[in-house]
Amino acid sequence: MKQSVNGTALTRKKKGFWKTFKKSLPLTVMALPGLVVMFLFRYLPMSGLLLAFKRFSVRKGIFGSDWVGWENFEFLFKTSDAWTITRNTILYNALFIALDLVMAVAMAIGLSELLRKRRAKIYQTIFMAPYFLSWVVVSFMAFSLFSVDDGLFNHLLAYFGLSGVDWYSDPGKWPFILTFFQVWKTVGYSTVMYLSSLTGISNDYYEAAIIDGATKWQQIKCITLPCLKPMMIVLTILAIGKIFYADFGLFFQLPRDSGPLFQVTQVIDTYVYRALKETGNVGMAAAASLYQSIVGFVLVVGTNLIVRKIEPDSALF
Repeated sequence: MKQSVNGTALTRKKKGFWKTFKKSLPLTVMALPGLVVMFLFRYLPMSGLLLAFKRFSVRKGIFGSDWVGWENFEFLFKTSDAWTITRNTILYNALFIALDLVMAVAMAIGLSELLRKRRAKIYQTIFMAPYFLSWVVVSFMAFSLFSVDDGLFNHLLAYFGLSGVDWYSDPGKWPFILTFFQVWKTVGYSTVMYLSSLTGISNDYYEAAIIDGATKWQQIKCITLPCLKPMMIVLTILAIGKIFYADFGLFFQLPRDSGPLFQVTQVIDTYVYRALKETGNVGMAAAASLYQSIVGFVLVVGTNLIVRKIEPDSALF
């Protein structure tokens, strides 16, 4: 009798499984190309993480190369530039995260408040356009501004009787230049994401606030910002997870690989690239990538734990 009941339950489970499978089959087929791409380009290459602990040999391959333990990691931590590249990577990214958050939210709120929606779409397109430009293109735009001989800024300085500036040999000015171009290029993308969140806020909240006599600033402070807070927290957590990664194009292409600027433009990614180009040590590059990934994972989990303790509903997971 007991075996019969168990058999009936098992049959029901099988029928339920196939029923669910048939119901979700169209969605599964739609997701299949994306899953295949993710497997090929995200999960399959993970076998290359072994190179972080090996001395790679083309003849022996990934799995046949000799183990060297932590030797590849020592390259990053024992170099005289370790402090400089770590400091630059963290401080730049922390500044970019803060500015992107503040400016993207401000621009999204400003665009949403425009009465003429056609004009808002035009502004949105203008702000979004730089995101699609390659850093190579942006570097040539910057060169046209900062070139010693033909740069626009030096021509303006000469027009007012001032001496020109050798921009590509002056490290003191490049933290501001890098920050400006990073914000100019990326803030439009974040603005669009916040705008999409703003469309989900019910107008009933604003109508009730207007009836109660709330000013526009009070509406933004008490309605808009609290409704945007979950999106702000999620995007900030994800950005913190990439704080040990630097935009290679920004720090390599924009300064045009200028040696005098390495003090303020050298980050982990550019340092590894230059070392890889000089030494050809693939294991060292793999070690740096693994190090960045582990630190990013720890930061995401740690930040999410802090958010979950303070405000559980806004946590990522």
